[in-house]
Amino acid sequence: MEYCDALIVGGGPAGSSCAWMLSRAGLDVVVLDRARFPRDKVCAGWITPQVIAELDIDPGDYAQTRTWQPITGFEVGLIGSDHSVAASYERPISFGIRRCEFDDFLLRRSGARLRLGAETASLRRVGACWIADDALCAPVLIGAGGHFCPVARLLNGTDLTAIVAAREIEMLLDDGEAGASPVDPARPELYFCRDLQGYGWCVRKGAYLNVGFGRRDPRALPADTAAFVEFLRARRRLPPAASSSAWHGHAYRLAPDAVARRIVDHGVLLAGDSAGVAYGESGEGIRPAIESGLLAASTIIEAAGHYDRDRLQPYADSLRRRLGASAAAGRLSAIVAAALPAAVARRLLASRWFVRHVVLDRWFLHTSDVALVA
Repeated sequence: MEYCDALIVGGGPAGSSCAWMLSRAGLDVVVLDRARFPRDKVCAGWITPQVIAELDIDPGDYAQTRTWQPITGFEVGLIGSDHSVAASYERPISFGIRRCEFDDFLLRRSGARLRLGAETASLRRVGACWIADDALCAPVLIGAGGHFCPVARLLNGTDLTAIVAAREIEMLLDDGEAGASPVDPARPELYFCRDLQGYGWCVRKGAYLNVGFGRRDPRALPADTAAFVEFLRARRRLPPAASSSAWHGHAYRLAPDAVARRIVDHGVLLAGDSAGVAYGESGEGIRPAIESGLLAASTIIEAAGHYDRDRLQPYADSLRRRLGASAAAGRLSAIVAAALPAAVARRLLASRWFVRHVVLDRWFLHTSDVALVA
């Protein structure tokens, strides 16, 4: 049997951020993930300056060998409409990254021992220890394995309600496609459904183009995605090579759901998509995943080896406080959006003030939320 101080299931941003902070505190950490990194992870993929500060990332060092696209504005419109609103900022307010590079970077620098490429087949608690696959033993277990995380299933069963479903594709543009693409790398494009229950995006990151669509009602996803693709083709946003067979699907939970979920128990915590922390307004999950991982690590360090439920409960309280405003805003946004007639939605998204100060600053960028100091 192999022992460690903390066992993390899932090597994405939540798990790697948690491992990074625990390792810097001197704990022996093991990360398990069924994928081998770098792994394919399709994502619109941008991070805000707050994330850079929270993870102490050196942009110059990172950008030497990886995609790093400064974003200074957004284009926002309605699917099916020729009208859109441009919003510009005086300085970069986000940076486009490729998840296959970003996740690998975070995991490799975490300082954890990595066990990659194998499914976690069994998890059981014996006394004060968690045992994974009858081979690894740790007093504290962190579930950071995404929407279908086995640790999350232990705590919450297999309930699949309150999810957002999405489909995405990321492609490398050749020189001709890159030169002909009307998508500005510094200005991602966001297009909302007329019922405001979903949206699509086009994001250029260097020579890569990421396109995707997601909505709250998974049953409507296939038809709405097809309509979005036709809309993009009519606007020449998609190259001919973007076949439907290359699109990937995924699902995730929103912060309003996380507030009600069980995310701690004796010797165990959930972080990232396993806890359902994506922002309710936009579905963006990188920053809340990272912050959940840092908050989990901070709680574990403070517990000093005593990992009963009461000692870990401060993590759940901290995470709910951190996500509380976003969760409330997400519920309010959903209620308001469902009640708005299509004509009102069109007028709102035609307003430069509404797009800049509500859609972007509040829903997508969370510009008023300062960086987490763990």
